[in-house]
Amino acid sequence: MLPISKIYKQIEVLTVQLIESSLCEAQNFPSLKSSSGNIEEISVSHNDYSIFLKNIPYSEMFRQLVETKTYNMKMIDGALISLSYRFKQKCLISSRLSFFPSPDLEAFQNEPDLYFDDELYSDIMDKRIVTVPIRFDYDANEKTQKPITHPISHLTLGQYKNCRIPVSAALTPYQFLMFILMNFYSNAYVKLNSKFTKFKNCFNSTIFDEERELLHMNTPIYRS
Repeated sequence: MLPISKIYKQIEVLTVQLIESSLCEAQNFPSLKSSSGNIEEISVSHNDYSIFLKNIPYSEMFRQLVETKTYNMKMIDGALISLSYRFKQKCLISSRLSFFPSPDLEAFQNEPDLYFDDELYSDIMDKRIVTVPIRFDYDANEKTQKPITHPISHLTLGQYKNCRIPVSAALTPYQFLMFILMNFYSNAYVKLNSKFTKFKNCFNSTIFDEERELLHMNTPIYRS
């Protein structure tokens, strides 16, 4: 199991490198907090994760996330990236890794001259884009987890309440951020990926056998 110190370090290092790459225009560096019950949490100082659970339009949720600064990184196109992890007695008990695109890309797409390299940002200037929020959740609570209907680690698309695509293990910050860059900022990733530190350690597999028989996402196996 990866220690919390290494997860914290990954977020810190990659935040700096995203800023240096000019892909991130605003940031809140991670904080490490301890609470009763031997719980340690990595999040941002300004956070209100209850926003995720409110039954409100996506545009309103996005606005509240911006106003409360409940994000680690605000990308050049306005998208918000949020990473939180909770550990108990040195074991990961939950995580939430989110990518929330701006609900309105029109201002960005109509002002390409504001950006110094159109080719670098061409992925996100395409007027055909439909914004889709993405969230990877991990929950080790035995009372919550249930094969297929509530995988321990799962992917949710579009804020659909019951969308839980099985994922073989919890994602590290490096895995999540590279997934976002490769798939949604592809041109920038191809040009800039050598500037990002590679973190190879991974979490152990937690997928249920029943879920292996379904279409699912597979993460790299643990490497020490």
